[in-house]
Amino acid sequence: ELANEEASRAVYELGVSLPRCISEIIRRESEWKELAEELCEARDLYFIGRGQDYFAALEASLKLKEISYLHSEAYAAGELKHGSISLIDTDTPVIALSTCERLREKMISNIKEVSARGGYVITLGLGEARELAEVSDVYLSLPAVSEDIAIIAAATALQLVAYYVARLRGCDVDRPRNLAKSVTVE
Repeated sequence: ELANEEASRAVYELGVSLPRCISEIIRRESEWKELAEELCEARDLYFIGRGQDYFAALEASLKLKEISYLHSEAYAAGELKHGSISLIDTDTPVIALSTCERLREKMISNIKEVSARGGYVITLGLGEARELAEVSDVYLSLPAVSEDIAIIAAATALQLVAYYVARLRGCDVDRPRNLAKSVTVE
């Protein structure tokens, strides 16, 4: 019976919650454009996340590099030490992803570390998260969805940001340079 409940919940999440979530993210186009305007002149940009948010950070960094040619890196927030933390300065925007409730306190600590070094922190989290907003320069809420699909919400929003950054930088988003349309292995 537990398996049936989990399957029903998963079907609902993917069939109902996720489409609603993505529609809401798309409707909030002006927020993503505004963020892109803040980021498009950056020299470097960093993404941080823990758990599944780290994987969304990796995807966001890759997409930003591929279509806007803006240098970006993604770091597991818990590994933000030594070499990587030394790259943070007052001209460095850092996008922090925090969609996992159980990891929130640790992410808040990581955000504070970045802020202490002068980094400009933009945090994406689920719903209204006052504690994240208080430690960030900018807080953008993703639709309040389950943590199971939160990574898709974060990736969707950040792909839109990458798209708008690329457009603002004058890049052809339909024909990114140096990207092959197929993968060949020798």
